[in-house]
Amino acid sequence: MLAPSPGGDSNALARNPGMGLELDWVRDVRVNLSAAERRAATLPARRTVKKEWQAAWLLKAVTCIDLTTLAGDDTKERVKRLCAKAIHPVAPEILEALGASHLGIKTGAVCVYHAMVATAVAALDGSGVPVAAVSTGFPAGLVPHDVKLREIEASVRDGAAEIDIVITREKVLDQDWQGLYDEMRDFRAACGQAHVKAILATGDLRTLRNVARASLVCMMAGADFIKTSTGKEAVNATLPVALVMARMIRAYHERSGHCVGFKPAGGVSTAKTVLNYQILMNEELGRRWLEPDLFRVGASSLLADIERQLEHHVTGRYSAYNRHAMG
Repeated sequence: MLAPSPGGDSNALARNPGMGLELDWVRDVRVNLSAAERRAATLPARRTVKKEWQAAWLLKAVTCIDLTTLAGDDTKERVKRLCAKAIHPVAPEILEALGASHLGIKTGAVCVYHAMVATAVAALDGSGVPVAAVSTGFPAGLVPHDVKLREIEASVRDGAAEIDIVITREKVLDQDWQGLYDEMRDFRAACGQAHVKAILATGDLRTLRNVARASLVCMMAGADFIKTSTGKEAVNATLPVALVMARMIRAYHERSGHCVGFKPAGGVSTAKTVLNYQILMNEELGRRWLEPDLFRVGASSLLADIERQLEHHVTGRYSAYNRHAMG
């Protein structure tokens, strides 16, 4: 059984310092599409967890959620409610019934636009839950490079401990690996002590080979996490994409010795789905990649479904979504 741990410990692991751009390695990367799809398709069928083991895995998943609101009508009050949910993500009576009240379960982070960073930082003060800010012209990333850097720096000044940047997709589609590397290095430098998650927007990259190569270049340039999507693309996180990115994380770790985290985002809205990603992480990268300093899930509605599943485990009944607080 997994031992759930509190979220928010984004500094438990040494930063990825990056390395020089090895273009020969990048250009040598190949992906067998049919094999990747076949491997991903077997996961839900071959690996399942039930009963108390499923409850433990779901509690662990809660600690890895970047609880997110990225809506055009966000308000300070909505963000404050989200922060309250991040600090107490599961109802006390459910935790008590599971024997988990003592674990101090919290989400991995709260993720917001820059304008809401200061509000979230104040609301989470003393909780240990960090604030992640989406940046660099999220979600399209089509603003001047100097503006992107200033946005990162502003979010860090306001207290963001993690920055989710978006890469320029054109650089991947044009195979401009030096340009992508240089861009990512600049983002990494602008983040200072804040951890940086590189959003690849994989649904826009057209091929799994592009996903693999972009993942590798971003890690070489110092990304602490690689993330699938903004959640705004037509296609967001998928298991084949996650498999390819996990394989590149493993290859980078074997070559450099540095651990890089993984974050699926967009469409991860059910407990069943997040279990599939956890199983993938465990099989491809090992138990260490189930902790919040190496695995995060970008989500807004996922937490409510996890809470419903945990309540069903305790009571034998499913509750309505509207019985659960914002999450």
